[in-house]
Amino acid sequence: MEGAKPTKSSGNNATLLNPRTTHREFFGFPGSVAVMMITTIVLYVWYFSCSEATGCQLPVTKTQWLAIAAHAADYRSYVSLEALAYYALWWSWLAMLYFVIPGRTVQGVALRNGQRLDYPINGLSSFLVTLCTATTVYSKFGTAPFLWIADHFFQLAAASYIFSTSQALFVYLRSFRRPSSGAQPVMLALAGNSGNPVYDFFIGRELNPRIGTLDLKYFNELRPGIMGWVVLNVSFAIKQYHTLGYVSNSMWLAIVPQICYCIDTLLFESKVLTTMDITTDGFGWMLSFGDLTWVPVMYSLQARYLAFHPVHHSTVSTVLIAVMALASFLVFRLSNSEKNAFRINPNDPSLSHLRFIKTESGSKLLVSGWWGLARHINYTGDWMYGLAQCLATGFGTPMTYFFSAYFLVLLLHRNYRDECKCREKYKKDWDRYCELVPYMFIPYII
Repeated sequence: MEGAKPTKSSGNNATLLNPRTTHREFFGFPGSVAVMMITTIVLYVWYFSCSEATGCQLPVTKTQWLAIAAHAADYRSYVSLEALAYYALWWSWLAMLYFVIPGRTVQGVALRNGQRLDYPINGLSSFLVTLCTATTVYSKFGTAPFLWIADHFFQLAAASYIFSTSQALFVYLRSFRRPSSGAQPVMLALAGNSGNPVYDFFIGRELNPRIGTLDLKYFNELRPGIMGWVVLNVSFAIKQYHTLGYVSNSMWLAIVPQICYCIDTLLFESKVLTTMDITTDGFGWMLSFGDLTWVPVMYSLQARYLAFHPVHHSTVSTVLIAVMALASFLVFRLSNSEKNAFRINPNDPSLSHLRFIKTESGSKLLVSGWWGLARHINYTGDWMYGLAQCLATGFGTPMTYFFSAYFLVLLLHRNYRDECKCREKYKKDWDRYCELVPYMFIPYII
């Protein structure tokens, strides 16, 4: 209900502001249950089938699956109050830095009620403070804390799962609160007001849940999980050094691009405010679990594998993988920078060489430069960058390529959502745009 005007009746106002969801993503209730179950199973399978004790091979026999089920059933071996306490401390530490680290404040996009929320841009500063703190810990205690993290990886993963699910339940229940007298109704996500509690819990009912000025969706999007990914990678590299006496070139090829990616994400933190995660999606289990558990646990797989199964690349292989990673990152970063610069000020003289079309909605769509090559050229660079990190693990197991396969599915889904949204917004102008930029990902191929 874009542009719905408030009425005197709070009930009518809430109805206008939060229309009932008619289109359910992921096929609604059955799909949301399936996603929650499958992603949870993947966490178990990829840990209990890929570890120092079991090696790293996909389970294909009944015996292997029964062993995984037995390990999963033995929850006392991985559900740890100590790990849960440490994880809560980690989340709380970053939440505290969210408030106390100075930084500029920017406004997000206009919401359906016309409001624009304020967001602190201090993620990179929080990361640097955390890095200095970790360095201090290392200088005082040596490698012991980092080895503990590597050795208790799955206990921490389980702790993040419990925390993320509890957080999702908290924001779901809290979304039913009554606004104070004269206040605006709680703004719900357009996709999260179906009335089905399981689906709404999964997809996210409230659009921007906040505790005071702590925006939970924005905070979780980039901080605990992204920075936790870095901590895990460093811990696995230290684990490898502790075991072998050196860090393999494959480990460097895997973790350096990933750490650079995390820093880049924090460096351009304000750009996340225009993504669908922030502007459109509610904050439910999907994002809470994805941010806190899925990203650090599954994306650190390459480093975890190499910690107990080092791969030694030749000089030629090392150079090729490094060049692939660098080239892919440049495609990703330069294309996004061009888009963001044009979005901020399309009249900037430095962008005068770019061609665009005007739409009836008033927007301008680039048809030259990076965005003249393909409609989602940034996704291409993003995926190739991830593939380079998987190649660092060699070809001893397909399990370390899950990151690349999953990321491909994720980007294809994002592409579908983007295309649908743009087709609805721009109508016939989108058809004209697609004629001028016919390729989605790779010029002259697809």
